Amino acid sequence: MSSWDDKEKTANAVAHSASGSDDYAIREGSAEYTAAEGLNSSTVTYQDASGAPVETESPLGYSVDVLVGFCLNINQMVGTGIFSTPATILKGVGSVGLTMIYWFLGYLIAQCSQALYLEYTAYFPSRSGSDVVYLEQAFLKPKYLFPTVFAMKHVIFSFASSNAIVFAEYVFAIGGISYTNWQLKGVAVAAYTLALIVVASNTKWSLRFVVWFGIVKLLTLVLISIAGLVVLGGHTKVADPMANWRHAWEGTSNASAYGATNAMIKLIFSYAGYQNVFGLANEIKNPVKKLRWSAPLSLIIVTILYILVNVAYFSAATREEILASKQIAASIFFQKVFGTTKAARALSVLIVISAFGNLIAVMINTSRMLRETGRQFWTSTKPFGTPIGPYTVQWALTVIMIIGPPAGDAFNFGPYHLKNKTPRRARLLTPVIKIVVDLAVYPGNIFNFLIAVGLILLRQRRKALNLPPPDFKAWSVAVGFTLLANAYMLIAPWYPPIGGANGGDVSFWYGTYLAVSIGLLSLCGIYYYFWIDLIPKWKGYEYRQTIVKYDDGAVTHKMVKIPKADLVSWDQQHDAAGRLRDEVAR
Repeated sequence: MSSWDDKEKTANAVAHSASGSDDYAIREGSAEYTAAEGLNSSTVTYQDASGAPVETESPLGYSVDVLVGFCLNINQMVGTGIFSTPATILKGVGSVGLTMIYWFLGYLIAQCSQALYLEYTAYFPSRSGSDVVYLEQAFLKPKYLFPTVFAMKHVIFSFASSNAIVFAEYVFAIGGISYTNWQLKGVAVAAYTLALIVVASNTKWSLRFVVWFGIVKLLTLVLISIAGLVVLGGHTKVADPMANWRHAWEGTSNASAYGATNAMIKLIFSYAGYQNVFGLANEIKNPVKKLRWSAPLSLIIVTILYILVNVAYFSAATREEILASKQIAASIFFQKVFGTTKAARALSVLIVISAFGNLIAVMINTSRMLRETGRQFWTSTKPFGTPIGPYTVQWALTVIMIIGPPAGDAFNFGPYHLKNKTPRRARLLTPVIKIVVDLAVYPGNIFNFLIAVGLILLRQRRKALNLPPPDFKAWSVAVGFTLLANAYMLIAPWYPPIGGANGGDVSFWYGTYLAVSIGLLSLCGIYYYFWIDLIPKWKGYEYRQTIVKYDDGAVTHKMVKIPKADLVSWDQQHDAAGRLRDEVAR
Protein backbone atom coordinates (compact mmCIF):
# COMPACT_ATOMS: atom_id res chain seq x y z
CA MET A 1 0.00 0.00 0.00
CA SER A 2 1.31 3.47 -0.86
CA SER A 3 2.24 5.87 1.91
CA TRP A 4 0.26 9.00 2.69
CA ASP A 5 3.07 11.13 1.19
CA ASP A 6 2.93 9.21 -2.10
CA LYS A 7 -0.83 9.41 -2.06
CA GLU A 8 -0.75 13.16 -1.57
CA LYS A 9 1.43 13.63 -4.68
CA THR A 10 -1.01 11.86 -6.98
CA ALA A 11 -4.42 12.39 -5.38
CA ASN A 12 -5.14 15.78 -6.94
CA ALA A 13 -4.58 14.51 -10.46
CA VAL A 14 -6.58 11.33 -9.86
CA ALA A 15 -9.50 13.13 -8.25
CA HIS A 16 -9.57 15.87 -10.88
CA SER A 17 -9.75 13.43 -13.78
CA ALA A 18 -12.06 11.06 -11.97
CA SER A 19 -14.61 13.68 -11.06
CA GLY A 20 -14.44 15.71 -14.21
CA SER A 21 -13.83 13.56 -17.26
CA ASP A 22 -16.62 11.90 -19.20
CA ASP A 23 -14.37 8.81 -19.32
CA TYR A 24 -14.98 8.49 -15.61
CA ALA A 25 -18.70 9.33 -15.69
CA ILE A 26 -21.17 6.53 -15.09
CA ARG A 27 -24.66 6.93 -16.45
CA GLU A 28 -27.89 5.34 -15.27
CA GLY A 29 -30.80 6.69 -17.29
CA SER A 30 -30.77 10.47 -16.89
CA ALA A 31 -28.51 10.32 -13.84
CA GLU A 32 -24.74 10.70 -14.08
CA TYR A 33 -22.17 9.67 -11.49
CA THR A 34 -18.63 10.80 -10.84
CA ALA A 35 -15.72 9.14 -9.08
CA ALA A 36 -13.26 10.96 -6.83
CA GLU A 37 -10.58 9.97 -4.36
CA GLY A 38 -9.72 12.09 -1.35
CA LEU A 39 -6.44 12.24 0.51
CA ASN A 40 -8.03 10.63 3.54
CA SER A 41 -8.93 7.32 1.90
CA SER A 42 -7.82 4.97 -0.85
CA THR A 43 -11.48 4.14 -1.53
CA VAL A 44 -13.03 5.91 -4.50
CA THR A 45 -16.18 7.89 -3.74
CA TYR A 46 -18.80 7.26 -6.41
CA GLN A 47 -21.63 9.76 -6.24
CA ASP A 48 -24.33 11.46 -8.26
CA ALA A 49 -22.86 14.40 -10.16
CA SER A 50 -25.49 16.79 -8.79
CA GLY A 51 -24.12 16.34 -5.26
CA ALA A 52 -21.60 18.68 -3.68
CA PRO A 53 -18.14 17.82 -5.06
CA VAL A 54 -15.60 15.82 -3.10
CA GLU A 55 -12.92 18.01 -1.56
CA THR A 56 -9.77 16.11 -2.50
CA GLU A 57 -7.88 17.67 0.39
CA SER A 58 -9.95 18.60 3.43
CA PRO A 59 -9.65 22.36 4.10
CA LEU A 60 -10.33 21.56 7.77
CA GLY A 61 -7.31 19.27 8.03
CA TYR A 62 -7.02 15.72 9.36
CA SER A 63 -7.03 16.17 13.14
CA VAL A 64 -9.70 13.57 13.92
CA ASP A 65 -7.91 10.43 15.09
CA VAL A 66 -9.32 7.43 16.96
CA LEU A 67 -9.33 9.15 20.37
CA VAL A 68 -10.91 12.35 19.05
CA GLY A 69 -13.61 10.40 17.20
CA PHE A 70 -14.31 8.34 20.30
CA CYS A 71 -14.64 11.46 22.45
CA LEU A 72 -16.79 13.29 19.88
CA ASN A 73 -19.40 10.58 20.31
CA ILE A 74 -18.97 10.50 24.09
CA ASN A 75 -19.40 14.26 24.41
CA GLN A 76 -22.64 14.39 22.47
CA MET A 77 -24.18 11.27 24.02
CA VAL A 78 -23.32 12.23 27.59
CA GLY A 79 -24.97 15.62 27.90
CA THR A 80 -27.79 16.23 30.35
CA GLY A 81 -29.89 13.21 29.31
CA ILE A 82 -28.50 10.63 31.74
CA PHE A 83 -28.90 13.12 34.61
CA SER A 84 -32.44 14.22 33.74
CA THR A 85 -34.34 11.53 31.81
CA PRO A 86 -34.35 8.44 34.11
CA ALA A 87 -37.33 9.73 36.13
CA THR A 88 -39.26 10.57 32.95
CA ILE A 89 -38.56 7.12 31.50
CA LEU A 90 -39.63 5.50 34.77
CA LYS A 91 -42.84 7.53 34.71
CA GLY A 92 -43.54 6.41 31.15
CA VAL A 93 -42.94 2.65 31.54
CA GLY A 94 -44.11 2.32 35.14
CA SER A 95 -41.51 0.00 36.68
CA VAL A 96 -37.81 -0.14 37.46
CA GLY A 97 -37.39 -3.48 35.69
CA LEU A 98 -38.91 -2.26 32.44
CA THR A 99 -36.86 0.93 32.70
CA MET A 100 -33.65 -1.12 32.69
CA ILE A 101 -34.86 -3.10 29.66
CA TYR A 102 -35.61 0.18 27.90
CA TRP A 103 -32.06 1.40 28.39
CA PHE A 104 -30.74 -1.76 26.75
CA LEU A 105 -33.32 -1.43 23.97
CA GLY A 106 -32.04 2.09 23.37
CA TYR A 107 -28.56 0.64 22.90
CA LEU A 108 -29.84 -1.87 20.30
CA ILE A 109 -31.56 0.90 18.33
CA ALA A 110 -28.46 3.10 18.46
CA GLN A 111 -26.08 0.25 17.56
CA CYS A 112 -28.14 -0.83 14.54
CA SER A 113 -28.46 2.77 13.37
CA GLN A 114 -24.74 3.29 13.82
CA ALA A 115 -24.05 0.32 11.53
CA LEU A 116 -26.00 2.10 8.79
CA TYR A 117 -23.90 5.24 9.23
CA LEU A 118 -20.74 3.16 8.95
CA GLU A 119 -21.89 1.61 5.67
CA TYR A 120 -22.73 5.05 4.31
CA THR A 121 -19.23 6.20 5.30
CA ALA A 122 -17.80 3.24 3.39
CA TYR A 123 -19.59 4.55 0.28
CA PHE A 124 -18.60 8.19 0.80
CA PRO A 125 -15.37 8.21 2.85
CA SER A 126 -14.29 11.61 1.53
CA ARG A 127 -17.54 13.47 2.27
CA SER A 128 -18.25 15.11 5.61
CA GLY A 129 -21.74 16.07 6.68
CA SER A 130 -23.23 12.57 7.24
CA ASP A 131 -27.05 12.90 6.97
CA VAL A 132 -26.87 15.68 4.39
CA VAL A 133 -24.70 13.58 2.09
CA TYR A 134 -26.67 10.38 2.66
CA LEU A 135 -30.02 11.96 1.78
CA GLU A 136 -28.49 13.77 -1.18
CA GLN A 137 -27.10 10.56 -2.64
CA ALA A 138 -29.88 8.14 -1.70
CA PHE A 139 -32.83 10.14 -3.06
CA LEU A 140 -31.84 11.51 -6.46
CA LYS A 141 -35.32 12.53 -7.59
CA PRO A 142 -36.82 15.04 -7.37
CA LYS A 143 -33.42 16.64 -7.85
CA TYR A 144 -32.28 18.68 -4.82
CA LEU A 145 -35.57 18.03 -2.93
CA PHE A 146 -34.28 16.07 0.06
CA PRO A 147 -31.09 18.12 0.55
CA THR A 148 -33.17 21.32 0.35
CA VAL A 149 -35.80 20.22 2.88
CA PHE A 150 -33.20 18.77 5.25
CA ALA A 151 -31.06 21.90 4.91
CA MET A 152 -33.94 24.18 5.88
CA LYS A 153 -34.94 21.94 8.78
CA HIS A 154 -31.36 21.67 10.01
CA VAL A 155 -30.65 25.40 9.81
CA ILE A 156 -33.88 26.28 11.63
CA PHE A 157 -33.26 23.82 14.46
CA SER A 158 -29.49 24.13 14.81
CA PHE A 159 -29.77 25.78 18.21
CA ALA A 160 -28.41 24.39 21.48
CA SER A 161 -30.16 26.65 23.98
CA SER A 162 -31.18 23.83 26.33
CA ASN A 163 -27.63 22.82 27.28
CA ALA A 164 -26.56 26.46 27.51
CA ILE A 165 -29.34 27.13 30.02
CA VAL A 166 -28.39 23.97 31.96
CA PHE A 167 -24.80 25.21 32.08
CA ALA A 168 -25.91 28.56 33.46
CA GLU A 169 -28.21 27.06 36.10
CA TYR A 170 -25.48 24.89 37.53
CA VAL A 171 -22.92 27.69 37.47
CA PHE A 172 -25.21 29.55 39.87
CA ALA A 173 -25.77 26.35 41.85
CA ILE A 174 -22.04 25.93 42.43
CA GLY A 175 -21.86 29.33 44.10
CA GLY A 176 -25.19 28.91 45.87
CA ILE A 177 -26.31 32.20 44.32
CA SER A 178 -29.90 33.14 43.52
CA TYR A 179 -30.54 34.60 40.09
CA THR A 180 -33.08 36.33 37.89
CA ASN A 181 -34.18 35.10 34.50
CA TRP A 182 -32.04 37.67 32.70
CA GLN A 183 -28.97 36.83 34.75
CA LEU A 184 -29.48 33.19 33.80
CA LYS A 185 -29.86 34.12 30.14
CA GLY A 186 -26.75 36.30 30.30
CA VAL A 187 -24.57 33.49 31.64
CA ALA A 188 -26.03 31.09 29.05
CA VAL A 189 -25.22 33.49 26.21
CA ALA A 190 -21.72 34.04 27.63
CA ALA A 191 -21.14 30.26 27.83
CA TYR A 192 -22.25 29.69 24.25
CA THR A 193 -20.16 32.64 23.08
CA LEU A 194 -17.13 31.11 24.80
CA ALA A 195 -17.88 27.80 23.05
CA LEU A 196 -18.06 29.68 19.73
CA ILE A 197 -14.66 31.26 20.35
CA VAL A 198 -13.14 27.86 21.19
CA VAL A 199 -14.40 26.06 18.07
CA ALA A 200 -14.04 28.96 15.62
CA SER A 201 -10.47 29.87 16.58
CA ASN A 202 -8.69 26.60 15.82
CA THR A 203 -9.96 23.21 14.69
CA LYS A 204 -7.13 21.20 16.22
CA TRP A 205 -7.42 22.84 19.64
CA SER A 206 -11.21 22.58 19.70
CA LEU A 207 -10.83 18.85 19.12
CA ARG A 208 -8.33 18.63 21.98
CA PHE A 209 -10.95 20.23 24.21
CA VAL A 210 -13.35 17.53 23.03
CA VAL A 211 -10.94 14.83 24.23
CA TRP A 212 -10.48 16.46 27.63
CA PHE A 213 -14.20 16.92 28.22
CA GLY A 214 -14.90 13.39 27.01
CA ILE A 215 -12.50 11.90 29.56
CA VAL A 216 -14.03 14.01 32.37
CA LYS A 217 -17.52 12.84 31.38
CA LEU A 218 -16.51 9.20 31.44
CA LEU A 219 -14.87 9.63 34.85
CA THR A 220 -18.06 11.29 36.11
CA LEU A 221 -20.20 8.32 35.08
CA VAL A 222 -17.62 5.90 36.47
CA LEU A 223 -17.68 7.78 39.79
CA ILE A 224 -21.48 7.54 40.04
CA SER A 225 -21.39 3.89 38.95
CA ILE A 226 -18.85 2.90 41.61
CA ALA A 227 -20.74 4.84 44.28
CA GLY A 228 -23.90 3.04 43.18
CA LEU A 229 -22.30 -0.37 43.55
CA VAL A 230 -21.14 0.63 47.02
CA VAL A 231 -24.72 1.61 47.86
CA LEU A 232 -26.03 -1.66 46.45
CA GLY A 233 -23.56 -3.54 48.64
CA GLY A 234 -25.04 -1.92 51.74
CA HIS A 235 -21.99 0.13 52.68
CA THR A 236 -23.70 3.52 52.94
CA LYS A 237 -26.40 5.13 55.06
CA VAL A 238 -29.10 4.23 52.53
CA ALA A 239 -31.51 2.10 54.57
CA ASP A 240 -32.67 -0.44 52.00
CA PRO A 241 -30.76 -0.37 48.69
CA MET A 242 -32.60 -3.49 47.48
CA ALA A 243 -36.09 -2.00 47.82
CA ASN A 244 -36.57 -1.34 44.11
CA TRP A 245 -34.98 -4.61 43.03
CA ARG A 246 -37.22 -6.83 45.17
CA HIS A 247 -40.25 -5.35 43.41
CA ALA A 248 -38.63 -4.48 40.09
CA TRP A 249 -41.79 -4.97 38.01
CA GLU A 250 -44.16 -3.08 40.27
CA GLY A 251 -46.06 -0.46 38.28
CA THR A 252 -45.62 -2.07 34.87
CA SER A 253 -49.37 -2.60 34.49
CA ASN A 254 -49.94 1.15 34.92
CA ALA A 255 -47.92 2.02 31.83
CA SER A 256 -49.75 3.32 28.75
CA ALA A 257 -48.83 3.33 25.07
CA TYR A 258 -48.45 7.11 25.22
CA GLY A 259 -46.20 6.91 28.27
CA ALA A 260 -44.06 4.17 26.72
CA THR A 261 -43.64 6.21 23.54
CA ASN A 262 -42.76 9.33 25.52
CA ALA A 263 -40.18 7.29 27.42
CA MET A 264 -38.70 6.02 24.17
CA ILE A 265 -38.36 9.58 22.87
CA LYS A 266 -36.44 10.55 26.01
CA LEU A 267 -34.32 7.42 25.67
CA ILE A 268 -33.37 8.19 22.08
CA PHE A 269 -32.50 11.70 23.23
CA SER A 270 -30.11 10.22 25.82
CA TYR A 271 -28.30 8.14 23.18
CA ALA A 272 -28.26 10.88 20.55
CA GLY A 273 -24.70 11.45 19.45
CA TYR A 274 -23.67 7.89 18.59
CA GLN A 275 -23.35 9.14 15.00
CA ASN A 276 -21.54 12.40 15.80
CA VAL A 277 -18.10 11.50 14.45
CA PHE A 278 -19.46 10.38 11.07
CA GLY A 279 -20.14 14.02 10.24
CA LEU A 280 -16.36 14.57 10.09
CA ALA A 281 -15.50 11.63 7.81
CA ASN A 282 -13.34 13.68 5.43
CA GLU A 283 -11.18 14.82 8.35
CA ILE A 284 -10.27 11.22 9.27
CA LYS A 285 -7.57 9.22 7.51
CA ASN A 286 -8.89 5.74 6.73
CA PRO A 287 -12.29 6.59 8.26
CA VAL A 288 -13.93 3.17 7.85
CA LYS A 289 -10.99 1.30 9.36
CA LYS A 290 -10.91 3.60 12.39
CA LEU A 291 -14.63 4.02 12.93
CA ARG A 292 -15.68 0.39 12.53
CA TRP A 293 -14.43 -0.34 16.05
CA SER A 294 -14.03 3.05 17.79
CA ALA A 295 -17.61 4.19 17.14
CA PRO A 296 -19.25 0.97 18.46
CA LEU A 297 -16.82 0.98 21.40
CA SER A 298 -17.92 4.46 22.44
CA LEU A 299 -21.55 3.34 22.33
CA ILE A 300 -20.93 0.13 24.28
CA ILE A 301 -19.00 1.94 27.02
CA VAL A 302 -21.68 4.61 27.34
CA THR A 303 -24.41 1.95 27.50
CA ILE A 304 -22.66 0.03 30.28
CA LEU A 305 -22.18 3.23 32.26
CA TYR A 306 -25.78 4.33 31.62
CA ILE A 307 -27.08 1.05 33.03
CA LEU A 308 -24.75 1.20 36.04
CA VAL A 309 -25.77 4.81 36.70
CA ASN A 310 -29.43 3.80 36.65
CA VAL A 311 -28.59 0.99 39.08
CA ALA A 312 -27.06 3.66 41.31
CA TYR A 313 -30.14 5.89 41.11
CA PHE A 314 -32.59 3.09 41.88
CA SER A 315 -30.44 1.71 44.68
CA ALA A 316 -30.25 5.05 46.48
CA ALA A 317 -33.90 6.11 46.21
CA THR A 318 -37.20 4.30 45.96
CA ARG A 319 -39.34 4.32 42.86
CA GLU A 320 -41.87 6.57 44.59
CA GLU A 321 -39.20 9.07 45.70
CA ILE A 322 -37.84 9.42 42.19
CA LEU A 323 -41.30 9.88 40.67
CA ALA A 324 -42.40 12.39 43.31
CA SER A 325 -39.21 14.45 43.33
CA LYS A 326 -38.93 17.65 41.33
CA GLN A 327 -35.16 17.21 41.10
CA ILE A 328 -33.18 15.34 38.52
CA ALA A 329 -32.22 11.77 39.40
CA ALA A 330 -28.54 12.60 39.84
CA SER A 331 -29.34 15.22 42.49
CA ILE A 332 -31.46 12.71 44.43
CA PHE A 333 -28.61 10.20 44.32
CA PHE A 334 -25.97 12.59 45.63
CA GLN A 335 -28.21 13.86 48.41
CA LYS A 336 -29.19 10.35 49.48
CA VAL A 337 -25.64 9.03 49.47
CA PHE A 338 -23.64 12.03 50.64
CA GLY A 339 -26.28 14.37 52.03
CA THR A 340 -24.00 17.41 52.08
CA THR A 341 -23.96 20.74 50.32
CA LYS A 342 -20.41 20.09 49.14
CA ALA A 343 -21.49 16.89 47.42
CA ALA A 344 -24.35 18.70 45.69
CA ARG A 345 -21.94 21.36 44.50
CA ALA A 346 -19.54 18.70 43.27
CA LEU A 347 -22.36 17.31 41.18
CA SER A 348 -23.02 20.79 39.81
CA VAL A 349 -19.38 21.11 38.72
CA LEU A 350 -19.55 17.78 36.89
CA ILE A 351 -22.79 18.70 35.11
CA VAL A 352 -21.34 22.10 34.12
CA ILE A 353 -18.37 20.32 32.54
CA SER A 354 -20.70 17.83 30.84
CA ALA A 355 -22.95 20.56 29.46
CA PHE A 356 -20.06 22.64 28.11
CA GLY A 357 -18.41 19.62 26.51
CA ASN A 358 -21.72 18.80 24.86
CA LEU A 359 -21.97 22.36 23.50
CA ILE A 360 -18.58 22.07 21.81
CA ALA A 361 -19.14 18.55 20.41
CA VAL A 362 -22.56 19.43 18.99
CA MET A 363 -21.27 22.67 17.48
CA ILE A 364 -18.46 20.83 15.70
CA ASN A 365 -20.74 18.17 14.21
CA THR A 366 -23.54 20.58 13.32
CA SER A 367 -21.10 22.95 11.64
CA ARG A 368 -20.05 20.20 9.21
CA MET A 369 -23.66 19.42 8.39
CA LEU A 370 -24.51 23.09 7.94
CA ARG A 371 -21.43 23.53 5.76
CA GLU A 372 -22.67 20.75 3.49
CA THR A 373 -26.20 22.15 3.35
CA GLY A 374 -24.97 25.61 2.40
CA ARG A 375 -21.70 25.16 0.56
CA GLN A 376 -22.65 28.07 -1.72
CA PHE A 377 -22.81 30.47 1.22
CA TRP A 378 -20.15 29.42 3.75
CA THR A 379 -17.73 27.04 2.07
CA SER A 380 -14.57 29.00 2.82
CA THR A 381 -12.68 28.22 6.02
CA LYS A 382 -10.86 31.55 6.22
CA PRO A 383 -9.46 33.20 8.29
CA PHE A 384 -8.79 30.53 10.95
CA GLY A 385 -9.18 27.30 8.98
CA THR A 386 -12.57 26.65 10.60
CA PRO A 387 -16.17 26.71 9.28
CA ILE A 388 -16.85 30.07 10.88
CA GLY A 389 -19.98 30.73 8.81
CA PRO A 390 -21.91 27.70 10.13
CA TYR A 391 -20.61 28.36 13.64
CA THR A 392 -21.97 31.90 13.50
CA VAL A 393 -25.37 30.70 12.30
CA GLN A 394 -25.57 28.24 15.21
CA TRP A 395 -24.55 30.95 17.65
CA ALA A 396 -27.13 33.44 16.36
CA LEU A 397 -30.02 30.94 16.45
CA THR A 398 -29.04 29.70 19.90
CA VAL A 399 -28.82 33.21 21.33
CA ILE A 400 -32.28 33.96 19.93
CA MET A 401 -33.66 30.80 21.56
CA ILE A 402 -31.99 31.66 24.87
CA ILE A 403 -33.23 35.25 24.98
CA GLY A 404 -36.67 34.68 23.45
CA PRO A 405 -38.44 32.01 25.57
CA PRO A 406 -38.55 32.29 29.37
CA ALA A 407 -35.80 30.50 31.28
CA GLY A 408 -36.40 27.84 33.92
CA ASP A 409 -36.40 24.13 34.57
CA ALA A 410 -39.27 23.61 32.13
CA PHE A 411 -37.02 24.52 29.25
CA ASN A 412 -34.50 21.83 30.07
CA PHE A 413 -36.30 18.88 31.56
CA GLY A 414 -39.97 19.28 30.64
CA PRO A 415 -43.09 19.85 32.73
CA TYR A 416 -42.43 16.83 34.99
CA HIS A 417 -39.51 18.68 36.59
CA LEU A 418 -41.03 22.15 36.87
CA LYS A 419 -40.12 23.69 40.23
CA ASN A 420 -42.31 26.02 42.27
CA LYS A 421 -39.75 28.82 42.02
CA THR A 422 -40.17 29.02 38.23
CA PRO A 423 -41.61 32.43 37.29
CA ARG A 424 -45.31 32.54 36.45
CA ARG A 425 -44.56 33.58 32.88
CA ALA A 426 -42.37 30.50 32.47
CA ARG A 427 -45.09 28.24 33.88
CA LEU A 428 -47.65 29.68 31.47
CA LEU A 429 -45.36 29.25 28.49
CA THR A 430 -44.04 25.80 29.43
CA PRO A 431 -46.21 24.06 26.79
CA VAL A 432 -44.96 26.50 24.14
CA ILE A 433 -41.34 25.80 25.08
CA LYS A 434 -41.94 22.06 24.95
CA ILE A 435 -43.43 22.45 21.47
CA VAL A 436 -40.32 24.33 20.32
CA VAL A 437 -38.04 21.56 21.61
CA ASP A 438 -40.23 18.71 20.29
CA LEU A 439 -40.41 20.33 16.87
CA ALA A 440 -36.75 19.41 16.44
CA VAL A 441 -37.42 15.77 17.41
CA TYR A 442 -40.16 14.54 15.09
CA PRO A 443 -38.61 15.82 11.83
CA GLY A 444 -35.41 14.12 12.99
CA ASN A 445 -37.33 10.84 13.28
CA ILE A 446 -38.64 11.30 9.75
CA PHE A 447 -35.16 11.78 8.34
CA ASN A 448 -33.79 8.84 10.37
CA PHE A 449 -36.41 6.65 8.73
CA LEU A 450 -35.52 8.04 5.28
CA ILE A 451 -31.81 7.36 5.88
CA ALA A 452 -32.62 3.69 6.56
CA VAL A 453 -34.80 3.49 3.43
CA GLY A 454 -32.15 5.35 1.47
CA LEU A 455 -29.49 2.77 2.30
CA ILE A 456 -31.60 0.06 0.67
CA LEU A 457 -32.08 2.21 -2.44
CA LEU A 458 -28.36 3.01 -2.55
CA ARG A 459 -27.44 -0.68 -2.34
CA GLN A 460 -29.72 -1.51 -5.24
CA ARG A 461 -28.42 1.36 -7.36
CA ARG A 462 -24.76 0.49 -6.79
CA LYS A 463 -25.46 -3.17 -7.56
CA ALA A 464 -27.11 -2.19 -10.84
CA LEU A 465 -24.03 -0.13 -11.74
CA ASN A 466 -21.64 -2.98 -10.79
CA LEU A 467 -19.77 -0.70 -8.41
CA PRO A 468 -17.31 -2.31 -5.97
CA PRO A 469 -18.71 -3.50 -2.62
CA PRO A 470 -18.15 -1.27 0.44
CA ASP A 471 -15.44 -1.94 3.01
CA PHE A 472 -18.21 -2.36 5.57
CA LYS A 473 -21.77 -3.56 5.10
CA ALA A 474 -24.41 -3.47 7.82
CA TRP A 475 -26.17 -6.71 8.63
CA SER A 476 -29.62 -6.98 7.06
CA VAL A 477 -31.13 -7.56 10.50
CA ALA A 478 -29.67 -4.22 11.64
CA VAL A 479 -31.20 -2.43 8.67
CA GLY A 480 -34.57 -4.11 9.27
CA PHE A 481 -34.55 -3.34 13.00
CA THR A 482 -33.66 0.30 12.32
CA LEU A 483 -36.52 0.60 9.84
CA LEU A 484 -39.00 -0.87 12.33
CA ALA A 485 -37.76 1.27 15.22
CA ASN A 486 -37.98 4.48 13.22
CA ALA A 487 -41.35 3.53 11.77
CA TYR A 488 -42.57 3.04 15.34
CA MET A 489 -41.26 6.48 16.30
CA LEU A 490 -43.23 7.98 13.42
CA ILE A 491 -46.51 6.22 14.15
CA ALA A 492 -46.65 5.72 17.93
CA PRO A 493 -46.56 9.42 18.96
CA TRP A 494 -49.96 9.83 17.30
CA TYR A 495 -51.51 7.35 19.73
CA PRO A 496 -53.58 9.40 22.23
CA PRO A 497 -52.83 9.42 25.97
CA ILE A 498 -55.23 7.92 28.51
CA GLY A 499 -56.65 11.36 29.27
CA GLY A 500 -57.72 11.93 25.69
CA ALA A 501 -56.74 14.59 23.18
CA ASN A 502 -55.75 17.09 25.88
CA GLY A 503 -54.38 14.52 28.33
CA GLY A 504 -50.74 14.63 27.32
CA ASP A 505 -47.90 16.57 28.94
CA VAL A 506 -49.12 19.87 27.48
CA SER A 507 -52.37 21.73 28.18
CA PHE A 508 -53.63 21.50 24.59
CA TRP A 509 -53.86 18.82 21.89
CA TYR A 510 -51.07 16.30 22.47
CA GLY A 511 -50.31 16.00 18.75
CA THR A 512 -49.73 19.69 18.11
CA TYR A 513 -45.98 19.36 17.66
CA LEU A 514 -46.50 16.42 15.28
CA ALA A 515 -48.86 18.36 13.03
CA VAL A 516 -46.69 21.48 13.13
CA SER A 517 -43.58 19.42 12.30
CA ILE A 518 -45.23 17.96 9.22
CA GLY A 519 -46.53 21.41 8.31
CA LEU A 520 -43.03 22.92 8.51
CA LEU A 521 -41.56 20.17 6.32
CA SER A 522 -44.43 20.68 3.87
CA LEU A 523 -43.62 24.39 3.70
CA CYS A 524 -40.01 23.46 2.91
CA GLY A 525 -41.33 21.25 0.08
CA ILE A 526 -43.48 24.09 -1.23
CA TYR A 527 -40.47 26.40 -1.17
CA TYR A 528 -38.54 23.80 -3.14
CA TYR A 529 -41.34 23.56 -5.73
CA PHE A 530 -41.37 27.33 -6.24
CA TRP A 531 -37.56 27.65 -6.27
CA ILE A 532 -36.66 24.74 -8.55
CA ASP A 533 -39.76 24.36 -10.74
CA LEU A 534 -42.47 27.03 -10.81
CA ILE A 535 -40.39 30.22 -10.87
CA PRO A 536 -37.85 28.89 -13.43
CA LYS A 537 -40.71 27.85 -15.75
CA TRP A 538 -42.34 31.25 -15.36
CA LYS A 539 -39.12 33.18 -16.06
CA GLY A 540 -37.83 30.82 -18.76
CA TYR A 541 -34.65 29.38 -17.29
CA GLU A 542 -33.31 26.20 -15.70
CA TYR A 543 -30.74 25.67 -12.98
CA ARG A 544 -27.34 24.26 -13.72
CA GLN A 545 -24.27 23.99 -11.51
CA THR A 546 -20.64 24.99 -11.77
CA ILE A 547 -17.58 24.11 -9.71
CA VAL A 548 -16.03 26.82 -7.54
CA LYS A 549 -12.60 26.35 -5.93
CA TYR A 550 -11.25 28.55 -3.13
CA ASP A 551 -7.65 29.33 -2.19
CA ASP A 552 -7.96 27.36 1.04
CA GLY A 553 -8.78 24.16 -0.89
CA ALA A 554 -12.54 24.31 -0.32
CA VAL A 555 -14.66 23.26 -3.29
CA THR A 556 -18.36 23.78 -3.90
CA HIS A 557 -21.15 23.87 -6.43
CA LYS A 558 -22.69 27.16 -7.47
CA MET A 559 -26.21 27.18 -8.88
CA VAL A 560 -26.57 29.34 -12.01
CA LYS A 561 -29.64 30.30 -14.02
CA ILE A 562 -29.37 29.33 -17.70
CA PRO A 563 -31.97 30.67 -20.18
CA LYS A 564 -33.73 27.86 -22.01
CA ALA A 565 -32.35 29.09 -25.35
CA ASP A 566 -28.79 28.53 -24.04
CA LEU A 567 -29.32 25.11 -22.39
CA VAL A 568 -28.12 22.99 -25.32
CA SER A 569 -24.93 25.05 -25.66
CA TRP A 570 -24.33 25.00 -21.90
CA ASP A 571 -24.72 21.24 -21.65
CA GLN A 572 -22.34 20.72 -24.55
CA GLN A 573 -19.67 22.88 -22.88
CA HIS A 574 -20.00 21.44 -19.35
CA ASP A 575 -19.93 17.94 -17.93
CA ALA A 576 -22.45 16.56 -15.46
CA ALA A 577 -20.58 17.96 -12.46
CA GLY A 578 -20.47 21.46 -13.95
CA ARG A 579 -16.84 21.60 -15.16
CA LEU A 580 -15.91 23.01 -18.57
CA ARG A 581 -15.15 20.08 -20.84
CA ASP A 582 -12.22 21.91 -22.49
CA GLU A 583 -10.56 22.51 -19.11
CA VAL A 584 -11.04 18.87 -18.12
CA ALA A 585 -9.51 17.71 -21.41
CA ARG A 586 -6.46 19.90 -20.84
